[in-house]
Amino acid sequence: MHILFFTDNFPPEVNAPATRTFEHCREWVKEGHKVTVITCAPNFPTGKIYEGYRNRLWQREDMEGIQVIRVWSYIAPNEGFAKRSIDFISYMMTASLAAPFVRRVDLIIGTSPQFFTVCAAWLASFYRRIPFVFELRDLWPESIKAVGALEDSVIIRMLEYIEMFLYRRAARIVSVTKSFRRTLAARGIDENKIEVITNGVDLGRFSPRPRDKELQDKLGLEDKFVAGYIGTHGMAHALETLLEAAHLLQDSTGGKRIHILFLGDGARKQVLIEKARAMKLENVTFLDTVPKEEVVRYWSLLDVSIIHLKKSNLFKTVIPSKLFECMGMGIPVLHGVQGESAEIVKKEQAGLTFEPENAGELADKLCQLRDSPFVLEQMTKASLAAAKHYSREELARKMLSILLQQAAK
Repeated sequence: MHILFFTDNFPPEVNAPATRTFEHCREWVKEGHKVTVITCAPNFPTGKIYEGYRNRLWQREDMEGIQVIRVWSYIAPNEGFAKRSIDFISYMMTASLAAPFVRRVDLIIGTSPQFFTVCAAWLASFYRRIPFVFELRDLWPESIKAVGALEDSVIIRMLEYIEMFLYRRAARIVSVTKSFRRTLAARGIDENKIEVITNGVDLGRFSPRPRDKELQDKLGLEDKFVAGYIGTHGMAHALETLLEAAHLLQDSTGGKRIHILFLGDGARKQVLIEKARAMKLENVTFLDTVPKEEVVRYWSLLDVSIIHLKKSNLFKTVIPSKLFECMGMGIPVLHGVQGESAEIVKKEQAGLTFEPENAGELADKLCQLRDSPFVLEQMTKASLAAAKHYSREELARKMLSILLQQAAK
């Protein structure tokens, strides 16, 4: 089978959509299938093209057997609705123009979060007269409203119309959460065509390892209890809560030795750095995004990982992919996300939950875990046992069986 995959995020970018797409496609290639990915020049989240790439009309490369076609797009940082929308639409147009040059395709996939990528998949499906699969990673444009980037308006209603059009035209929808499936079913989408393939972890890359002493000494983290946030610093993540917790810890006797590490980039990063400076925080460190192969060195520094999203009903339906990476590394989590993902943390005993945007509760639980080495050890064991159920390799095979069934029709 030849799969044509549309995504505007792909390695060397290291965000969740890029990682999931690459790891699934890699496994499908290993199973003997041909995969072509149409993407753009890597630039997320800063809007700066990665070294070794150019924003050309067409460029091709081979990545572990995956045929990658990179097309031109308007490059913009991950901030501001207008510029990002131009970015999305430009990719949709050039990807749609590139698709006819990919020969003998059996099945097409388009992945969100934003659905202009899926629009390109539908267009390619329409003129080729072959089915397309909608991989649903986010309820967009609902998430735009949730983070306050755009209020309900004619534009939002137009986007919602396109969203529903794509759900109805998709031969299959592969959702990353059960909550998304329930939401779509309630909106009138045939539940029988919706499958759930959660995010997972590449256990070959994310596995327990001793603390990287060279990196620890370089960052001055010796004798520190290190809590870390690794990922995008965006509007949805409300990372001001972590800074407020750091402030509470710095001003209390019980909070000494706890240090919070931030690794990544995003629309709110500079604002967060300036806020930390204004608060005179000495117990936080900000680091820029590192290459994918280096990330595990920074994971190894953490005694506990913090996962956080804004307090919103929408985010009760999401499962942050970094939760599974923490499980693979055996790192307990402090989970500030309500809903389906919090239930996984409790079920697997992989950490503690706290109320989103509640800095006081986060600070208290950081102190609790720092003073409970036995509890941390038990959480580590539970996380490693749970990680086996979320192996990316197995999940990729499960999704492949769905694609094969659809192609056979």
